[in-house]
Amino acid sequence: MGANAALTTAEHLIKAPLVYKGKVRELYDLGEHYLIVVTDRISAFDYILKPAVPGKGNVLNTLSKFWFDVTAPFMANHVVHTDVELLKDIVTEPELLKDRIMVTQKAARIQIECVVRGYITGGGWRQYQETGMINGIKLPEGLRKNQVLEYPIFTPAAKNDVGHDEDITYDQMCELVGEQVTQQLQAKSIALYALAHTYCEHRGIILADTKFEFGFIGDELILIDEVFTPDSSRYWAQDKYELDTEIDSMDKEPVRTYLANSGWDKNSEPDELPASVVEETSRRYREILDRLTAEE
Repeated sequence: MGANAALTTAEHLIKAPLVYKGKVRELYDLGEHYLIVVTDRISAFDYILKPAVPGKGNVLNTLSKFWFDVTAPFMANHVVHTDVELLKDIVTEPELLKDRIMVTQKAARIQIECVVRGYITGGGWRQYQETGMINGIKLPEGLRKNQVLEYPIFTPAAKNDVGHDEDITYDQMCELVGEQVTQQLQAKSIALYALAHTYCEHRGIILADTKFEFGFIGDELILIDEVFTPDSSRYWAQDKYELDTEIDSMDKEPVRTYLANSGWDKNSEPDELPASVVEETSRRYREILDRLTAEE
């Protein structure tokens, strides 16, 4: 396989036990640390789609490293290093995994997706239409789709490794992880979102919402998994922003649009994606990386 081909798994390249295989990431046990490999797999509507999107994993991993570096002065994280050469003979073909790996500390994961919304859109908009609330938070009447909220809100979800994560209220989260941890996670999540939102604004990008995962190493709360990637965040170009529409987000929107218009029933294995959709999706991932990391 050439270095530019899409990578669907790293199992044949890693001489370490595979302990978890997610939709996109694979987790290997190095003993003291974990090794995360970010593949080019792409998912939508709970299905892993074919073919994979070349370069997607590199973008996700590079962006996570970038944001972990940016946020490190404010919040400790799990990154040990991202240098594939340091893995030596654990990796059989290091050039295939360049920019795809992250060696991390082993943290005890908190089973909560910490979601922050700065704009009312997506699933939050659907909740608001039905109840006037999002995750039990009462919002003003008359809000419009995609409208910026007066202040960002914390809308957690209980993690399910099988099926969808479940939206929960602040009080339900307190019951699951305790009030002190809930308060910490809410404060850290909103502050991280605000930091990144301001950063993105200067680059012509709106960070509409995002989700975080946290864990403990001993008594220390740290940021883990991925952070501010197009897979964990909703990015809009400022020049595409408008109310009352479905904004074309800067991620795998071409895939979602194609599937929505293809007649697929969402209950069976979907057909392969057309080459044009794969190419446009790959371009979008590269564009968001370039725009966010370019030096001003």
